Amino acid sequence: MAYDASFWLPPRPPKTTSLCPMIFDTSTPQGSSAVQRLETEPLAWLTTVHPDGRLSSSLIWFLWRDGELVVYSRDNAKIRNIGSNPNVAFNLNSDDHGGNVLTIQGTARVDRAYPASDLVPAYTEKYETHIERLGTTPAGFAADYSVPIRIEPNSYRSW
Repeated sequence: MAYDASFWLPPRPPKTTSLCPMIFDTSTPQGSSAVQRLETEPLAWLTTVHPDGRLSSSLIWFLWRDGELVVYSRDNAKIRNIGSNPNVAFNLNSDDHGGNVLTIQGTARVDRAYPASDLVPAYTEKYETHIERLGTTPAGFAADYSVPIRIEPNSYRSW
């Protein structure tokens, strides 16, 4: 007889999937929650693909702005990975019970013409205390994390 532990888990709402164009329906609880989390949560995971196909996940700071994700990075493997394969996955952490999940699949591009992080007031406001904890200033952070990445969402899953 198979063991059924489902009675220990809280019921999950149905999964929501949207395909391009990426628009969250904020009239629904899931869409509203997704946008609220994108606007307020400070940390996420970004997964890129190495040229040999290996996946690489990095903890990131991000900004949800005008329907896209903006990330600032050092010029490192993440940037090289995006240059060879722009497909990425963006994930927010779940709650303690495996719910409140938000995963976004998207297309990333490096946009060196995009404003530096210290010139984007919403980014500076969101991460001001985090930047101070690093012992630097917004300008110092912008100099260290000088490569803007813009991610256009293609689809998402949430539950």
